[in-house]
Amino acid sequence: MKQRIITAIIAASIFLPIVIYGGWPFFVLTYVLATVGLFELIRMKRMSVFSFPSVVSFLSLWLFLYPHEHMINIWILIISLFLLLIYTVISKNAFTFDDAAFMVAALLYVGVGFYSFVQVREAGLSYIFYALFLIWATDSGAYFIGRAFGKRKLWEHISPNKTVEGAIGGIVCALVVVSIYEWLSPFSPSFLMLLIATVILSVFGQLGDLVESAFKRHYGVKDSGAILPGHGGILDRFDSLLFILPILHLFYLVA
Repeated sequence: MKQRIITAIIAASIFLPIVIYGGWPFFVLTYVLATVGLFELIRMKRMSVFSFPSVVSFLSLWLFLYPHEHMINIWILIISLFLLLIYTVISKNAFTFDDAAFMVAALLYVGVGFYSFVQVREAGLSYIFYALFLIWATDSGAYFIGRAFGKRKLWEHISPNKTVEGAIGGIVCALVVVSIYEWLSPFSPSFLMLLIATVILSVFGQLGDLVESAFKRHYGVKDSGAILPGHGGILDRFDSLLFILPILHLFYLVA
């Protein structure tokens, strides 16, 4: 626990000032986080990070994150897919269709999440803090309420410690924290819509956590990485955000 607290303090002291400042430092931070996230997925798959498919995926990710028209990202994905499929032929199926599908899915998972991170930050700092408060409240509420009152397993085969009571508690805590945040620093034109969005995002945040747990269970690893002592890897910390940021970005676009 001591190690987790120390790591959290150091990480927050680096992460939060850069997020608040924005600009190119935030852009560089996003590139670093996304690159490490993709690296963790490739390592979980036990593929070489110096292979042709990995190089294609990293280059595609870096192009994907660069600000441009959304249509360009579609072409980046299409070209990446074609290159990976061609490599299945060149490698004589040492690199398989399943491997190509994994690389494209990993690129989408990490790329869309961190691309949305940039877009939401550009929409306003209040939206980023809304996302962070929502996730922290959901995770904390689910953990403490689950430990105190949890009886029914939420998804035992994927994450044995999570409970239905904890999941509901996480949503309730998110609603409370977001309501306080909106009261102290109003940023939403409709409080009712904010509460509805909070419920949806809290649910998807917990689903993002479960998806990452499913990845790790499938590939037989405890953590996605070891870059954050006591916490695991970047994906262990950003699994929920990678799910809610694209949805939050969509909410902002259609609002």
